[in-house]
Amino acid sequence: MPLPFLTADRAFDAQADDVALPFDDHDRWRRPYRPGPWRVGPAALLLLLASFVLMAGMIIALAGELPGTAVCMVIGGSVIVAALRLLRMGTWVSRHGVRRVTFLSTTTVPWSRTTALRTVQQPVRWLGMPRTVQGQALVLDHRGGEQLTLLTDHNGDFLSRLEAFDRAADSIEAWGSEYRAG
Repeated sequence: MPLPFLTADRAFDAQADDVALPFDDHDRWRRPYRPGPWRVGPAALLLLLASFVLMAGMIIALAGELPGTAVCMVIGGSVIVAALRLLRMGTWVSRHGVRRVTFLSTTTVPWSRTTALRTVQQPVRWLGMPRTVQGQALVLDHRGGEQLTLLTDHNGDFLSRLEAFDRAADSIEAWGSEYRAG
């Protein structure tokens, strides 16, 4: 079963340096980078935990305890939903705008409302935890003076992968320059 939200489009890997937007369908929301190991690893562990919980639910069902089975199935389903949401987190782009997906919320900003998209040096959160370290962030300014941090080089996708962060930031900036002007 293909999971299109898990991997970036294959065209990004084969992209030539002179092609900024390698995708055929610009109306479709896509993440212009692959999720990093610090995002995929915990999701895989959550799915492993869900398999054990669901197996326990099956054993409890064979023992004839239906309320216990229902509790295990709900817990297993919740863990699966959490793992899939963890994999879906990140920055998505399309012709319509840029979308920042977090674990509990999604923010979409149309390209027409953006004023600047730039990479800055600033304190960033390490793996989304309260601890901050000095790093790079891709920041989107939009009308009303608000800022939205799209990517950091210390989040789950780019920790210890500075080259991947630079490629992703350049790709998102290319989408922005293409559609903010037009």
